[in-house]
Amino acid sequence: MASGFSEITSIIKKEIEGYEEKLKLENVGHVMQVGDGVARIYGLDNCMSSELLEFPENVYGIAMNLEEDNVGAILLGSDEKIKEGDIVKTTGKIVQVPVGKALLGRVVNALGQPIDGKGPIAAEQFKPIEGTTPNVVERQPVKEPLQTGIKAIDAMIPIGRGQRELIIGDRQTGKTAILIDTIINQRESGVYCIYVAIGQKMSTVADLVKTLEDSKVLDISIVVVASAGDPAPLQYIAPYAGCAMGEYFRDNGMHAVIMYDDLYKHAIAYRQISLLLRRPPGREAFPGDIFNLHSRLLERAAKLGNELGGGSLTALPVVETQGGDYSAYIPTNVISITDGQIYLEGDLFNAGIRPAISVGLSVSRVGGNAQIPAMKKVAGMLRLTLAQYRELASFAQFGSELDKYTQAQLAKGERLVEILKQPQYDPISVEDQIISIFAGVNGFLDDIAVNKIKAFDKEFLKFMREKHASVGIEIKEKKKIDQELIHKLENAINEFKQTFAKKG
Repeated sequence: MASGFSEITSIIKKEIEGYEEKLKLENVGHVMQVGDGVARIYGLDNCMSSELLEFPENVYGIAMNLEEDNVGAILLGSDEKIKEGDIVKTTGKIVQVPVGKALLGRVVNALGQPIDGKGPIAAEQFKPIEGTTPNVVERQPVKEPLQTGIKAIDAMIPIGRGQRELIIGDRQTGKTAILIDTIINQRESGVYCIYVAIGQKMSTVADLVKTLEDSKVLDISIVVVASAGDPAPLQYIAPYAGCAMGEYFRDNGMHAVIMYDDLYKHAIAYRQISLLLRRPPGREAFPGDIFNLHSRLLERAAKLGNELGGGSLTALPVVETQGGDYSAYIPTNVISITDGQIYLEGDLFNAGIRPAISVGLSVSRVGGNAQIPAMKKVAGMLRLTLAQYRELASFAQFGSELDKYTQAQLAKGERLVEILKQPQYDPISVEDQIISIFAGVNGFLDDIAVNKIKAFDKEFLKFMREKHASVGIEIKEKKKIDQELIHKLENAINEFKQTFAKKG
């Protein structure tokens, strides 16, 4: 009996010796007011800006306004079950999302949670949605092309890895189509794609995911969705969450392209949050920090230096204009942040010129640096010729007599416009683009009827792949065109023109 007692005392002694006093200090507050996705909290004295807050019913929020007597927070979920007097705790963290290759092929919400019914995501790493932007020393100039597979863009408005190129235009002018074609064209390029859908219908997103699946590129893509039915705070954090996922590839020596579709809806979601938080409105009722909202997002796109792995993150933001007004507040803001814009015109789209790119208003501030030398040489005059053609075409409408030189310019322009037309979901390899544009720019199509140009172009590329495959391979490997290649191309075009004339 005594021995049993001593055993118990020795166990108790050991427990006492091993006892560590652990005090957990929690910063706790109470909900004063809640509604419209916004809560006011009293008592969170040590709360930090942008800190993640824990509400009852497993709802989280972000502290946005730190005021004298309360904290204004936005809710990342439904506010229906939260009521006045509920306890709110600080977490000491900011919002994090899962990152890594485990997310490829998945459709997730703004918090990185799967919404595609394919089970949980086995992500090993998490990253805060707000990241620091690489500084000047950590970056290198944009000089490597990101091929979109769209002739008009790769030839005239080239996009480089690490660039930020805005796609702007009215609704239904083909903005998302350009993004999808770009994703499809990365099938074998080793570039990962992140598509962020902000404020879109779920049916539209479902169609897009199906298109990516059918084109066999969903497994190199991540789709982040904050739909029109999601609360404004989720639409606000969605692009930052997608950017954190893209930065994983950039920081690990890989290449990624991120698409924000679209930032006008993002700005509207932020305006809604700001007005509910009683922040003073400015121009068009947007808050004063709306410029910072987009600049701190787009500045995260970069081509890193070789000592940091040489990875890149390219940003393709989309902004929808109203009635072609690209001088409105949000479009001008984003234009000034990005390295160029692709402007899509409704009139061109309706005239059957698709992609409906306005040559005069579109620009890439990286320019020829983001092209391979072969494309630079062939497409050098293309942009100027097309811009001149548009001017002459509008002048020729007045029906005045035109001299032979002007008529020749108009004829050439018409044929170049036909060559640059391209069906959706049909990106073209860079060597095929060069061969096609070479024929147009050097006047080989001037004697072919305009209505036969499309057929000529399609059959000519097929002929080159079958009979002169070495030319395409040489362009792909050398990345430049020398006199010998030009000679081969000219002979091949003349050879094909003879067989095409017999058919015609």
